[in-house]
Amino acid sequence: MSELQEFFALVKDVWQNGVYGYDIGEILIAIIIFLGFIIFRRVFTYIVINRVKGWASRTKTDVDDAIIDAVEAPINFIPIVMGIFFGTSYLTLDAAGDQFVANINRSLIVFTIFWGLVRASSPVSELLEKADSFLTGAMITWLSKAIRIAFVLLGAATILEIWGIEVGPLIAGFGLFGVAVALGAQDLFKNLIAGLFVIGEKRFHAGDWILVEGIVEGTVEHIGFRTTTIIRFDKSPVYVPNAKLSDNAVTNFSRMSMRRIKWVIGLRYDSTAAMLQTVRDGIETYLTDNPKYAQPSDTSTFVRIDSFGSSSINILLYCFTKTTDWLEWLAIKEELLLEIKKIVEDAGTDFAFPSQSLYLEAIPGGMDPAPIPGNSPTMLETKE
Repeated sequence: MSELQEFFALVKDVWQNGVYGYDIGEILIAIIIFLGFIIFRRVFTYIVINRVKGWASRTKTDVDDAIIDAVEAPINFIPIVMGIFFGTSYLTLDAAGDQFVANINRSLIVFTIFWGLVRASSPVSELLEKADSFLTGAMITWLSKAIRIAFVLLGAATILEIWGIEVGPLIAGFGLFGVAVALGAQDLFKNLIAGLFVIGEKRFHAGDWILVEGIVEGTVEHIGFRTTTIIRFDKSPVYVPNAKLSDNAVTNFSRMSMRRIKWVIGLRYDSTAAMLQTVRDGIETYLTDNPKYAQPSDTSTFVRIDSFGSSSINILLYCFTKTTDWLEWLAIKEELLLEIKKIVEDAGTDFAFPSQSLYLEAIPGGMDPAPIPGNSPTMLETKE
């Protein structure tokens, strides 16, 4: 009988002090409390989140709907945090155990709060897009990333402080480490600062067609922290360091208000002054009467008989189209070319092409000079 009593006493001792000196019964009850909150989690999600979503759906803006969708995961995590808190509160712990559990509960609460803030920062960045009058798309992207990084760092620093790790000396240590890294990563920081200048100066935005002489020409796809992605016209991506875009001249074709046409039209030397004047006036009238071209009052536009070339009399045509679309500009140039061809033909003259004159002192006996055409590639003339 005494042995049986000893056995029950042993069982009781194990039950009360079996797991690192803690009562197994309390541990089981704590687990049951935690599982109860896990079950409650589904009810909490169904009742609370669905009701909040219903309220948000009745508002005029979509930002609140996006925020609720973003923070749904952190909200679902709240019953888990509550289960851990109430479960551990039931346990009878010593001073060290109480401090450890308190740190865990505090860390979980901080983690949930900053997790929700990080998730909510993405929809808030969409709200910033409405401020595009003074913020570019790239600046909004960088700002939203900076906000998320700030929340992550602040949350991490708060959790470290909870566990007694001082952040100040840690930051100082990272500062010394950063100096050493900076000496070997000068190009990285140079490109980072150059990217800030590119965005701040609003040189170009995503979707702009740009040209950097000797480097790349194409459409900007993304302005990153270190490099900018530019898609060439053959659809191949080019990753250009931001320093290249900051230190070199960048031509932004997407900001053109007009497209230029500059031609030198060579007419034959046997064209009369009246013919030249007719051609010049005809081209000028066509440009003035055509609404597709900018007028002289808006920008420099002129048609002038310009110079005597080596094999032609040259007319300088300088004008601008109102369109900036490349394909439409090509079509307008084609129309202008055909119209000039018609004007030249109606004036009774023709276009010149490279030619040269050959003068002979004498012609061998028995040979007659060939007739001299009006403007042939090679003219044979005699001189007495």
